[in-house]
Amino acid sequence: MASTSITCISSILADLQALENDYPEFPNWPQQYLRRMRHMLRYLRTFLLCAIKYSNGDVQLLFDNKKNQANNHHASLEALAVRIGEAIPKWAKEIQSSDQPWKVVHDLEKDMESFEQEICEWYVFFLGSSSRQSSNSVVRKDDLMEFMDSLLENLVNYLPRSRLPHQVGLIKALEEKLAFMKNFIRFLTLHGVANTELGPLLVHTEAVAINAAGLSYKFQFKKGFGSPKDIKENISELPQKIIPVEPQVLDTCIQALAASKLSRQSYGDTDERILRDFYHSLLRNLWEKLKHGTCPVILRQLQMFYEGLNSLRTILKEKPKEFNEKVRDPTRVVKCYGGDFISPLSLNAIKDGIQAKDMDIVCSELSEIIKLINAVITEKCPESSSFTFPTTNGLGFVDSLLEKMMDVTSSEAGSIALIDHPIQKVQEVLVCLRSLLWKIVELQNEDEEVQAIWNRIVGVAYRIELFIDSLITGNILDSSSMSIHSILEEMNIIEAAALKICDSERLGGKVSEVTKRFNHMPQEGSKPIVNDLVVGFEDETASIINGLRNGSRQVKIVSIVGMPGCGKTTLARKVYNDSSVKSHFYERAWCTVSQIYQKRNLLLQILTCIESKLPEEVFKMGEEDLALQVKRRLLKNRYLVVLDDVWDIDAWNGLEASFPDDGNGSRVILTSRLRGVAPQAKLDHEPYSLPQLTPNETWDLLKGKLYPGQDLAPPELCEIRQQVVEMCQGLPLTVVILAGILSRMDRYGWKEAVEGLSSRNVSSTEQCTATLELSYKHLPDNLKACFLYFGAFPEDHEHNTRRLISLWVAEGFVQKTQLKRSEDVANDYLMELISRSLVIVSKPRSIDGVKACRIHDLLYEFCVTKAKEEKLLQRVRRWSTLTT
Repeated sequence: MASTSITCISSILADLQALENDYPEFPNWPQQYLRRMRHMLRYLRTFLLCAIKYSNGDVQLLFDNKKNQANNHHASLEALAVRIGEAIPKWAKEIQSSDQPWKVVHDLEKDMESFEQEICEWYVFFLGSSSRQSSNSVVRKDDLMEFMDSLLENLVNYLPRSRLPHQVGLIKALEEKLAFMKNFIRFLTLHGVANTELGPLLVHTEAVAINAAGLSYKFQFKKGFGSPKDIKENISELPQKIIPVEPQVLDTCIQALAASKLSRQSYGDTDERILRDFYHSLLRNLWEKLKHGTCPVILRQLQMFYEGLNSLRTILKEKPKEFNEKVRDPTRVVKCYGGDFISPLSLNAIKDGIQAKDMDIVCSELSEIIKLINAVITEKCPESSSFTFPTTNGLGFVDSLLEKMMDVTSSEAGSIALIDHPIQKVQEVLVCLRSLLWKIVELQNEDEEVQAIWNRIVGVAYRIELFIDSLITGNILDSSSMSIHSILEEMNIIEAAALKICDSERLGGKVSEVTKRFNHMPQEGSKPIVNDLVVGFEDETASIINGLRNGSRQVKIVSIVGMPGCGKTTLARKVYNDSSVKSHFYERAWCTVSQIYQKRNLLLQILTCIESKLPEEVFKMGEEDLALQVKRRLLKNRYLVVLDDVWDIDAWNGLEASFPDDGNGSRVILTSRLRGVAPQAKLDHEPYSLPQLTPNETWDLLKGKLYPGQDLAPPELCEIRQQVVEMCQGLPLTVVILAGILSRMDRYGWKEAVEGLSSRNVSSTEQCTATLELSYKHLPDNLKACFLYFGAFPEDHEHNTRRLISLWVAEGFVQKTQLKRSEDVANDYLMELISRSLVIVSKPRSIDGVKACRIHDLLYEFCVTKAKEEKLLQRVRRWSTLTT
């Protein structure tokens, strides 16, 4: 009866999985209901698998001549199985036909409660019965493996459901130890060990598994199981009982491992999976030994064996099929040595002294075989890392990595496993590579060979960090490129190539040339010069101000249109801050819309401008309430609202109802790249289409940015005047970015930089992007990541500078100094980006400094594209889920 019930439950679980796969086509079945039902049914299935042994008559063997007592137990167990069996069809019918999932779950929980007490009692009986079995009792291995698979599935699925950290740790430790025993038995079977030779081991494993199943059932359903302290003690003790220590069981393990050497069969896909699972469990056990071991000799040998098995596990997962024949024989030998080694190690059978002697022989032979396997793989598959790493802020990352390595390899850190580890050799080589990075930092953008070396050093540094993290956590990385030997080998190759470049004569000449041209580093304590110089648009400015103050008494829209970077926002801001405009309107608000927006955020922007300190409850309001709040605050007031960077008419349509028309001359300024965004009926004037700057205006803007307040420019700037005018094509943003580049260059390098850009025959927008590319190229390496980080936010996002600086520090973009805190260094970075005209000050502080900042649309687009190209950010789903 139990076997039939298991089949029925398996069928229901399959139906639930199909239902979840089709979600959300079944909106009446929320996933939490599906997960809850599947969770309960899995535990029920595990119990029934345990009950099969005792419902098949094996229970009678436990009572010797007490036949009546055995029959009573058999009848009682079958009665419970019958009740469960009768309930299952009802559940299946409700799942397939009901449109009230909560009712199905309620009924299932109610039925489970009726079985709960009996199931707990039966687990106690099963455990007692199993403990009374002799080591020669027959245990069906296939039934035991199926039972353990079901039990492990319950434990794995329980982990995400627990909200208590101590519970997660206990259950995870239990799951890992049980998985090791299951994989160990399958490993022996794969190598030809007969079931009859595994008797004591199977009996021991069955008793432990039944104990774990009963405890986990009570742990989950929490009835009749005592206090939390009892739960913790029972669960925490169980992992210690899993690895056998009884002499008879240990002898069985060692004899079985010895017998496994005689196996010579080839391995299919299923066999390979069994081997990988076993090595995974073995590595985790080894890592625990490494972390808690005390004998230096044993620890060194453990590290060697750990490295060897890690490489082997990677090969089993990654090796191409054409290598099977070459690799098969040495791989089998390694597996046998692995068996020899694990028997005294994980089963705690031999004292440290004997272990050291045995392991010394095993490790030496194992090392030679693994070298042979690696040679075969390397011959056909040259090393190429499949990992991709950010290419920005390389020097800063290497510095932070070296600090981390010093921490984890010091004896004070308590990481015994890393003391005398080969990672210390990696640290020594990395220190040398770091000094080479410093020598070539000025040339990384000037020489392709230097750039390639730079990228290789940074790339290997990221691989080292991943490797260290895997050592600390015990999570093995599945890539042959991540072994300690491959990392060291690559570092030595890179070091040789880098030294060759550094010793060459051309390096010294190029470094001095580039150093003269560019002043890379931010000045200590530098403050940004907020230069809001506006050149041109005098006629448009006067016309717009006149239209705002005069004309129709109805609400009208003033539309400013033009290509990106032509000065739309600059002109709107100039008008918005004009003193006559400020005195004319009672309320003013600035709202940046952009391509992707939320109406709620737009309304909050407007309210914040009207009232700087809004009550906390306002930020909890929905769209409708916020729209009403905006309308109430603007009602009976002459207001001016700027809607900047509007991409479609929907933005206006969504906000129009919040702008009351009281016939008092209120106005809305709307800036856009598109002419047709503003509704024609609301326009007070034809859209203002901004013209390009004239050659004289271009020159005045560049000169004013580089030498504010001075009428005369130096000869070096006058010499490139014509080239600058032609290159910038009348686009203000290009002029501003170019000024930022030239401000950080020696005058003698101006002509070369401008000639490199002015030779392009492209559109003005493309020219602006090319100028921005040059500006980015010559940013100090530590500023590049900070600049590109603006691409992790929505377009036109206004950044609170304190929060932005904190994020830079948290991301590891800031190289702290002995004299300054990380936050102060980050503030210097921001000031430098502002000085280079890459970041705009949107809100200055009343007493020195910057309260808020933003970047231009074109710069934002550049940041998003370049950050993806340099692997700093990954766009997962819109802006809100960009990851670094």
